[in-house]
Amino acid sequence: MTIPEAARPKHTLPLGIAGDRTPKRRNSSVKKTSENTLKPPLKWAGGKRWLVPHVKPIWESHSDRRYVEPFCGGLAVVLGLQPARVLLNDINPHLINFYQHLQKGIEVQIEMRNDEELFYRHRERFNRLVLSGEAATEESAQLFYYLNRTCFNGLCRFNKSGEFNVPFGTYKTINYAADFSVYATLFGQWVFTNSDVETLDIQPSDFIYADPPYDVEFTTYSAGGFSWEDQVRTAELLAKHPGPVVISNQATPRIVDLYKALGFTLKHLDGPRRISCTGDRTAAREVLAVKKAGPETN
Repeated sequence: MTIPEAARPKHTLPLGIAGDRTPKRRNSSVKKTSENTLKPPLKWAGGKRWLVPHVKPIWESHSDRRYVEPFCGGLAVVLGLQPARVLLNDINPHLINFYQHLQKGIEVQIEMRNDEELFYRHRERFNRLVLSGEAATEESAQLFYYLNRTCFNGLCRFNKSGEFNVPFGTYKTINYAADFSVYATLFGQWVFTNSDVETLDIQPSDFIYADPPYDVEFTTYSAGGFSWEDQVRTAELLAKHPGPVVISNQATPRIVDLYKALGFTLKHLDGPRRISCTGDRTAAREVLAVKKAGPETN
């Protein structure tokens, strides 16, 4: 099912135009949660903050290891665990570009309002940057943040040309942050990369938490998609890793069979109500697949 898109204006808003932005919004900054940990900077469909209590006991017995996420997504788990040595990767280059600019203490200068016309102008500008090879810029990072906060259900979806194609959202109010300096110190200690899981620089002793795209027909998370073949080769690669591995995924029958066949210990969990590519908020059954470290890495 395709989400219908509203017609978008054809003109582009130059960046840096303040419009009717209010001082309160421009001075807004990121706050911490009640647990005194940083909140994820993006609204992320399928975020795993609820999973932290399940992963944390496993991680705590390996906290001296480097922590690696091949599919870091919205960063809910790593922010909840606060490891010292971190490698965070994702196949979505725009997500990683945003995080890399957060490391530098990005301050969003573009106009940000919950306005449909502004949304489509910014979306058009973002896609022009993508198609012109300028996606790895600070301007692109600012636009990505705005689109994420303003689009339909915080989805991240691209067409085959690599253009962001999620329509305008339906929020009554949106709290935008402009100052992300609170992330600069923590993120400055972390490494962010954009590569395929097979080319990731994984060390034998690493602790890996992997949350690959769900096994559903929503395959346009990145321009190249994520197929069933990608699910299989990811699982097979992680099953061979000598260090400890934790994988979370939707508990579809073939995912469960795959992880069982590869020797993972499975735990079924009731996930929260979540957002699908169609906006369906039906609860999804989750599986947590765990593989202990081999004796050579203990």
